[in-house]
Amino acid sequence: LKNVFLIVMENTNWSSIFENKDAPYINSLLTNKDTSYSSNYFDITHPSEPNYMWMEAGTAFDLPNGTGKVSFTTDADASTHNSTSTADHLVASLDKANISWKVYAEGIDGKTCPLLSSGATLYAAKHNPMIFFQDVTDNNNPKSQNCIQHMRPFTELSSDLMAQRNARYNFIIPNLCSDMHDSEGCKTTNRIRNGDEWLAQVVPQILASHAYKDSGVLFITWDEGVNDGKKNQIGLIALSPLAKGNGYHDDANTTVQYNHGSLLETIRLIFKLSPFPNHDTNLSHLFTVSLQ
Repeated sequence: LKNVFLIVMENTNWSSIFENKDAPYINSLLTNKDTSYSSNYFDITHPSEPNYMWMEAGTAFDLPNGTGKVSFTTDADASTHNSTSTADHLVASLDKANISWKVYAEGIDGKTCPLLSSGATLYAAKHNPMIFFQDVTDNNNPKSQNCIQHMRPFTELSSDLMAQRNARYNFIIPNLCSDMHDSEGCKTTNRIRNGDEWLAQVVPQILASHAYKDSGVLFITWDEGVNDGKKNQIGLIALSPLAKGNGYHDDANTTVQYNHGSLLETIRLIFKLSPFPNHDTNLSHLFTVSLQ
């Protein structure tokens, strides 16, 4: 496996996706020859932000912030007090290994570091984990060239795929209507259908790309399920020419529960990075090749 694409959707239990007529495209993917999936995959906590932090650092709690500590327990925007100085996270490790990475986000302009949410463009900073790491943003600097270079408008994804300018790790952030988060003010009031139709437009572009066909993988997951005060079963879909495919899944596996830490560990293994402090189980069972 060489190239990774990750799309994170929002706030939906797997039971609300699987065999749901409002998600016809997602369900059509589940029997694709390139598709394996885990329905034994759970969110970490609530609300959104700590789940995203887990995908990037394997934890959201007691991270260093200067001489103190910070835990991500809210959905607040990035700030001096709501960011971390740790270098133990995924994209910092990619930088050290000279492996390229990009964020493609709906609703950002590509001219400033997107530290703040925008109601006008439906961009939610809480869904962009990299901006909470001070080494990415040059200490929360909206003019950080490092941040701007890596945080690109979603509109650039299509042309980058066609021109083979995409990175090896590509984190894709839909806006609040595209990701199933909101329904009010969106294309329709059916948030699941809105997200499914967005994926139906975006996923085929990735699957048709050289980066995908050349030993790539596309992961689709959700940040968390319905907030009922407990861990929720959400979905994790892996599309790859190297997946076991044809709808292989782990429903029968009741002894291991996977989560966002498992996804991070899987990506770490793909890129052969050093272990993170809180490494987890991995999703290697979804593939035909060994990730070890």
